[in-house]
Amino acid sequence: MTTATVAATSAAAPVRRRARLDWRLRFAALSLIWGFSFLLIKVGTDGYAPFQVTLGRLVFGTAILAAAMAVRRERLPRGVRTWGHLAVAAFFLNALPFSLFAYAELTIPSTLAGICNATSPLWGMALSMVALSEDRPTRVRVAGLGIGFLGVLTVLGAWQGFQGLDATGTAMALLASLSYPIGWIYVRRTLAGASESHLSLTGAQLLLATVQLAVATPLFTSLPTRVSVVPLLAILALGALGTGVAVLLQYGLVAEVGPTTAQMVTYFIPVIATAAGVAVLGESLDWSTPVGAVVVLAGAALTQVRRKGAQGGGGT
Repeated sequence: MTTATVAATSAAAPVRRRARLDWRLRFAALSLIWGFSFLLIKVGTDGYAPFQVTLGRLVFGTAILAAAMAVRRERLPRGVRTWGHLAVAAFFLNALPFSLFAYAELTIPSTLAGICNATSPLWGMALSMVALSEDRPTRVRVAGLGIGFLGVLTVLGAWQGFQGLDATGTAMALLASLSYPIGWIYVRRTLAGASESHLSLTGAQLLLATVQLAVATPLFTSLPTRVSVVPLLAILALGALGTGVAVLLQYGLVAEVGPTTAQMVTYFIPVIATAAGVAVLGESLDWSTPVGAVVVLAGAALTQVRRKGAQGGGGT
């Protein structure tokens, strides 16, 4: 659920020294916000179409970023090329994965969606070996890739022939998790070292994703016949907290403790998503789900191990 522009452009934005909430508390808050996002998506789709959930999420998230830009007197980036790159980033990091997760949760539990999200580092490692010449594989990282995907098969119950599993919804969730590293690699190749601030770039990125969904939503959905209050509140929280506030928290963490530490939030998201789905939504949980999730996270952690002196990668 992360925004790669944060890590890829963090060097362009100096950190202002001031008293602030301890980074560990902000790390915990970010983990909770993103962990509960899958529950909020599920609740939102109870009253609105997936594209409407995603559009609402982006509208409220963009509003938070716009307010932050106004307070800090930041301007949107200039240059057609920059906006073109941001449009691609907006599609792969926001519009596409947000929509895929919303559609996926029509037929799969929020717990499974949260665990599928944890496969992003696995996809990222596999793609970076091909797309990033400086990102050399090691035995440990390749082993982590294999272990991680073994965990995915465990979560999905491969030995039972994937019984009781909605293949389409699961595939959508996995494609959503794949979309993040595609976007991250694109941003790293095109926008790393950009002169604009993180806030400016991310604000523009969310604005472009909102425009993309504003065009797509009327083509595939009709206006809701009634206003469902609880789902609407879930969408508001999903956008304002899960997209807007979360991006600001993540940027602060990247700037203060670095992208490698900040991206560790990825490993807490499925734990929180699973706990929320079971405790709040009453979703069932087979033994293979938590066991497989642990294996996925172990594999994902190994894929992030780099040689001494190597730069840590950004978030997915």
